[in-house]
Amino acid sequence: MSVVAIFTGSFCASEELAQGVASEMSCPILRDEDLIGWVLKNGGPSSEALRRAMFGRASIFNPFSHEKEQAISWLRMGLGELLKQTEMVYLGYGSLLMLGRIRHALGVCLIAETKYRVARATRELGLEEKAAISRVHTDDEAAFRWAEYLHNQEPWSPQLYDILLPMDNTPQEKAIATICEAIKTPDLQVTETSLKDLEDFKTAAQVEQALAKEGHNPKDAEVWSQNGVVTIRINKKVLMLNRLSEELKNLASSVAGVKEVKVEPGPDYYQADVYRRADFKLPSKVLLVDDEREFVETLSERLMLRAIGSAVVYNGKEALKLADEDEPEVMVLDLKMPGIDGMEVLRRIKQEHPEVEVIILTGHGSDRDRQECMEKGAFAYLEKPVDIETLSQTMQKAYESVKARRG
Repeated sequence: MSVVAIFTGSFCASEELAQGVASEMSCPILRDEDLIGWVLKNGGPSSEALRRAMFGRASIFNPFSHEKEQAISWLRMGLGELLKQTEMVYLGYGSLLMLGRIRHALGVCLIAETKYRVARATRELGLEEKAAISRVHTDDEAAFRWAEYLHNQEPWSPQLYDILLPMDNTPQEKAIATICEAIKTPDLQVTETSLKDLEDFKTAAQVEQALAKEGHNPKDAEVWSQNGVVTIRINKKVLMLNRLSEELKNLASSVAGVKEVKVEPGPDYYQADVYRRADFKLPSKVLLVDDEREFVETLSERLMLRAIGSAVVYNGKEALKLADEDEPEVMVLDLKMPGIDGMEVLRRIKQEHPEVEVIILTGHGSDRDRQECMEKGAFAYLEKPVDIETLSQTMQKAYESVKARRG
C-alpha cells in the first residue's frame, strides 16, 4: 500500500515517468480525475466546484460561502478512501493533500527550467512560443495558489517533498530508478502505525466536512486527528471561545471513529481578524450593483451585520463580467447607471443566467419601469430608501426560490 505521490510542473514529462514507475511497481496510476470522480459518485460538490478548488481562483463569494473549503474536505475524504487500495502512483494536485499526513507516501516533485517546458508545450500542443510561455505561466500560477493554500509554501519548495527531480537534467530512466529505490526504504513501508495515519487522515476529513456543513471554515478551525483523538485549532480571534468550543466538540463527536475532541487556540488565533461562522440558511453569494459607491458599500456593511455576505461592483459592465466568471445566487441591481444600465443588465442576466434572482433597488424608477422589470423576470422591485429589514427579507425569499429550483 505504499504510495508515490507526484506533484509536477506542467510539461515536465510527468506522464511518461509515472507510467514507468507504475510499471516497475506493478501498480495503478491514480489522477485528479479519479479523485474528482469518487467525490461526484458519493454526493459531493459539483465537478466545477471541485476543479475550481484545485486549479482555479477562489470565488469572490468564498469568504461567505466557504465553497473552496467544503470542496477540499470532500477531496480529502475521497483521497482517504482511494488510498485504501493497494500500492499506487498518484499523479496530480491531489498529491499535496497527503504530504505530511500519510507516513507511507513518498512525496515527489518534478520540475524543469521554463525553456525546457516551453519547448515541450510547443511540441506537444502545437503552440507558438509566446502562447506556450503564457500557458506555462498560467499553470504555474495555479500550482502556486494550491501549494500556498495547503502548505504556505511554494510548489517547488524542497521542504515539501522527499525527492525533487529537475527533469531537464535527469534522464527518465534515472528518475524512475531513483523513485523506485526510495519507495523500498523501511520508513515508507506500510505498518500498523501508517495505517492508523490513514484512518486519522480520513477522520480529520470527515470532521472538516461536519464542521463545514454547519458554516465553520476549516481554515479557521483546523482539524487534526491522532489515534481517534481530534484536535481543532482555532486560527481567528473569537469572543466566546468556550461556547464555540462546545459547539465544535459536539459536531466533531458525531463523526464515527472520534474518541475525544480537544479545542485550542491555533498559531493565528491572536491575529486581528475575527472568527465568523457562515449561516447557510441565508444567501451567501449576493452581488450588489450600484454606481453610488458610498451607498452600496454602506449597504454591504449593513447586510454583513445580518450575516449576509455580499460582493460589490459599480456598473453594469462589471456586473455582467462577474456573473460570467462567478455566478451569484441573488443580485441587487440599480436601474440608473452610466454605460450599461440596470434594465439591460437585468435582460442579459435572465437570458444568460436564468437561475440568478434579481432584486431591483432604485431611486429613479417609475410604474412603467416596475412593470418592465417584472416582465423581464425580476424577483422584486424596491425603491430607495429601503428599510434594511424589508430588503433582507426579500433577499431571503429570493434565495429560497433559488434553493427550491435546485431541489
